[in-house]
Amino acid sequence: MIASHEMVQTQFEKILSLTPFLHKVTSEEEYQGALDFIESLMLEMGDNPDDRRWPLLELASAAVLEYEEAQFPELLEVEGQSGVSLIRLLMEKHDLSQKDLPEIGSQGVVSEVLNGKRELNTRQIKELATRFNVDPGIFL
Repeated sequence: MIASHEMVQTQFEKILSLTPFLHKVTSEEEYQGALDFIESLMLEMGDNPDDRRWPLLELASAAVLEYEEAQFPELLEVEGQSGVSLIRLLMEKHDLSQKDLPEIGSQGVVSEVLNGKRELNTRQIKELATRFNVDPGIFL
């Protein structure tokens, strides 16, 4: 059975009333809610585009990205680059050294990540996103 246009629209409006950030992030509160929502989805479904919730992740991520581009233009400097580039930019902007990133691990682990010998894991991404108040997806 295919739902009617009116039924779909009504249900979608209910969803947007609960999660307005699926359409557009307009405040810091919505931004935080969207980040929490994305983090929760990522933890539950991982990197599985076949999951039925994947479109929710894409909608929320797109809205967060639009908000971040407006609020944090320095992030545009690393658009399309690796998570390592973003880490380096954040280190520079916040005057941090490798020892100042316990979210990644020891100074040796940070060095391995920055030199491309090791990938960031989900925990590290989550903690970096929390510390720097950014969407975890930008580290992927």
